[in-house]
Amino acid sequence: HSSTILYLKRASRWFPVIEPILEEEGVPSDFKYLAVIESGLSQVVSPSGASGFWQFMKRTAPEYGLEVSSTVDERYHVEKSTRAACAYLKDAYEKFGSWVLAAASYNMGRAGVANALRDQQVCTYWDLHLNSETARYVYRLLALREVMDRPDGYGFHLGKSDVYAPLQSRVVEVSTSVSNLATFASEHGTTLRELKAVNPWLRSTNLYVPDGQSYEIRIPL
Repeated sequence: HSSTILYLKRASRWFPVIEPILEEEGVPSDFKYLAVIESGLSQVVSPSGASGFWQFMKRTAPEYGLEVSSTVDERYHVEKSTRAACAYLKDAYEKFGSWVLAAASYNMGRAGVANALRDQQVCTYWDLHLNSETARYVYRLLALREVMDRPDGYGFHLGKSDVYAPLQSRVVEVSTSVSNLATFASEHGTTLRELKAVNPWLRSTNLYVPDGQSYEIRIPL
């Protein structure tokens, strides 16, 4: 019960960010619940090292355009990691022709799903015999959709003042390295703590910007 309340509170902040990206990328809106079951809409790190809302591994992240360096880890960048997740899901959909199997592959990998379909001689997720985690994965997504779409019907009565409001910020483009992010934050009227709260992908006290590259940093209002 307490976990679901937290999901509902966080969803008010993050679904307005995630939903337009899913729509732009042509991925069904229901996949926003995949981020909920993966991370609870928080910047967590799994025991295996998967990180961020969409739980990308360090070795997989660059394959989908996410930078991971000593000062930057875009697995924690909500917008960019959402687009990366969309790219993965669309690749899986193209392979399997099914969004349900695409969702399952997010948990066990495309090769794992392909091998299971081949070995068991079936063609749908619903007919597969899988490990307990993947076997319940899509059902968890569907259950969360049911509860979070109709929270009042399941005893969750949250008003506007109970949930987290979207973060308000402006964007500053940075094309040169920043030696001290605390100084940078102060110069822009904020603090390092607040700066990192809206830019969790900044992973150090400085920011290295390679020649010809730039980053958009959000400044909290």
